[in-house]
This record gives sequence, structure tokens and C-alpha cells, in this order.
Amino acid sequence: MTDHNLPPHLLPSERLVLFDGVCKLCNGWAKFLIRHDRQQLFRLASVQSAEGQAILQYFGLPLDRFDTMAYVEDGQMLVRSSAVLRILALLPQPWRWLAWLRLCPEPLRDWCYDRIALNRYRLFGRYDSCLLPSADHAKRFL
Repeated sequence: MTDHNLPPHLLPSERLVLFDGVCKLCNGWAKFLIRHDRQQLFRLASVQSAEGQAILQYFGLPLDRFDTMAYVEDGQMLVRSSAVLRILALLPQPWRWLAWLRLCPEPLRDWCYDRIALNRYRLFGRYDSCLLPSADHAKRFL
């Protein structure tokens, strides 16, 4: 039996990080999570994948242009700085300490986030296509 209150492709206990699969910064973030998420709390999906597209559609977000990383937990989606800080709060120390940045006002946090997100290709570059996960990381992806 499926739970119709959950986004497609996710089980009730899964946490998902959606990221831009052609962005070098975003891919670096995904690799960072794989390396530091020792408990394997997070699954990953690029927004360009079929699964990523289905989840974007479920939440009513654009399918062709996505300027933020998103995080899904318990059927709820967080975006921008709120998503990053929630993920950091679940990582081990010392990364968890960065979640204290949530004490900064959200408009200020999101303004800073947007400056990086909107210039990420120019600052960090982009790939011609989405990178495929290595065999040992494949289980971390939807």
C-alpha cells in the first residue's frame, strides 16, 4: 500500500536532497553529503532525473529551471537556506554547529543563498550533462 501523502519515489522515513546535477557546486555538495553522512540519513537525486522531475512536479515547482537546492523530509519540502541548515543540523559535528546560522533572519540568509545560487555556474562552472554516481555511491541515489 502506498502513502498518497508522500512525494513519489520516497518511503515515509526517507530524507531526500534534490540538487542541480550539472552544477559543479551542487555536485560538490552531494559528494560532501556522501562523505560526511556516515549514518546515511539522506538520499540524493538530481532535479534533471526522472525521479527528481516527479518530485518537483509533486510540489508544483518548475521542471525546467531550478535555482535552489531542496530537501524533503516527512513529506515536506524545504528550500534555500532553510534546506541547507536543516541538513547541516542532522550531520555529525563539527558540521552540525553551522545550523546555528538559522538564528540569522531568514530573509538575510536567503538573500545570501540567492547571491551564490544565481551565480553558481559563473563562479563554479557546470558540466555538460549530469554526472553518474559511482558504483559504491549508487545506493545513495533515487
